Amino acid sequence: MKVLLTGAAGFIGSHVARELVRRNHEVHALVRPRSDLVRIADIEPSLHIIRGDVVASSFALPQASFDCCIHLAWYVEPGKYLHAPENKEWVEASLRLARMLKENGCRRFVATGTCFEYAPSEPPQRESSATRPSTPYVRAKLELFDALQSIGIETAWLRFFYQYGPDEDSRRLVPVVINSLLRNQEMKLVPGDRVRDYLHIEDVASAVGAVADSRLTGAINIGSGTPVTVREIALKIGEALQRVELLKFGALPYAADEPQDLLADNTKLREGTGWKPKYNLEDGLRQTIEWWKKR
Repeated sequence: MKVLLTGAAGFIGSHVARELVRRNHEVHALVRPRSDLVRIADIEPSLHIIRGDVVASSFALPQASFDCCIHLAWYVEPGKYLHAPENKEWVEASLRLARMLKENGCRRFVATGTCFEYAPSEPPQRESSATRPSTPYVRAKLELFDALQSIGIETAWLRFFYQYGPDEDSRRLVPVVINSLLRNQEMKLVPGDRVRDYLHIEDVASAVGAVADSRLTGAINIGSGTPVTVREIALKIGEALQRVELLKFGALPYAADEPQDLLADNTKLREGTGWKPKYNLEDGLRQTIEWWKKR
């Protein structure tokens, strides 16, 4: 299958690129002109690199048709993306891209949503659960999901829950805890008692690849289906590094927009593709800790 992959230089995108190569797809990786390709350096010879900026009004697809597009690119800078004005730009850019692809004969469009789309409810969250636009980021994602239905291209909408693993942005939870403890620094945390759903990035990538190869459409939860709290994750890291005493739970308050319990019902993903994860949380965190130790 000939696949156009946007966001290939990012955390999720780089692992998805690796998964698509493993599946023997012809991968055309669309990256911004000044993107650092360090995350995909090991597989770059196996990719067709396209330099371009989807949000630029002058953006045009290369003269080629694709069987499928996996659209992962978005503005996701930690601490800023939830309320960023860039979210509106990405809705417009994503719709332009989907229309271009449809006109060029592309059959399938796999786009990325978020678990934050769900309104507060008792877990697990199912694809049929109510949604609510709680931030500009979520509002933009829901707007894009609705608009894609009218374009006439087969669309799968990936609702990502939480991810962790090698090459994650060092400002996110798991790397922050690991690196603080490796430096023997005290780690201030929220109480951490709310339910979350964390999935190792390699399992996230294999789920995306499985959906791309399927005929599933509509919203699809990408998560482990296993409940865990931030407190439990931090404790597992602390125990692995023998530095639990550095963890200070409750030293920070929850953010005002911190969601309540979030847990994926991944039945649609599992039954529709046969997907199953490679890592449990303990093994995934151990592998991730070893990756950070080497850096």
